[in-house]
Amino acid sequence: MSRSVHKALKPIAVFEAIKGAIVFILGFGILGFLGRENESFLEQFFVRMHFDPANRYLHGLIRMLAEASDTRLMLLTAFATLYAAVRFAEAYGLWHGRRWAEWFAALSGAIYIPIEIYELAQHLTWLRLAALLLNLIIVAYMVWLLTESRRVQAQAAADTLP
Repeated sequence: MSRSVHKALKPIAVFEAIKGAIVFILGFGILGFLGRENESFLEQFFVRMHFDPANRYLHGLIRMLAEASDTRLMLLTAFATLYAAVRFAEAYGLWHGRRWAEWFAALSGAIYIPIEIYELAQHLTWLRLAALLLNLIIVAYMVWLLTESRRVQAQAAADTLP
């Protein structure tokens, strides 16, 4: 079976590249918090963006970044860069139909499924449900693609036997 038949790999590659780009941008955005009074800066930022800084999630983010040392912020940026590089490599491999990328996509997607199920059980939201369903579809497709590829190879080998 030709690699060009599997056109669904390209949208998945784009999806992975977008995830990498978002994390990369956010990671370098963290550098903007180095050496400044993060708590007041974030509160002013959220007020200007018409968000309520007293919101429980925003307040938690503000507190976390206000208490973070410059070293921790640099480590977060480094981790975000590494994560983005892995996503970009996966996207490249999927775009070009590389088998290693298919394995990586199946395994890396499957790792998140128990976490997504747990999060969904804690609090059901449409976003969490959509994330779980999208991840399940991608993992199922990758597993199918890998098994189909193996089946086709076995069939080709059997056809060449005398």
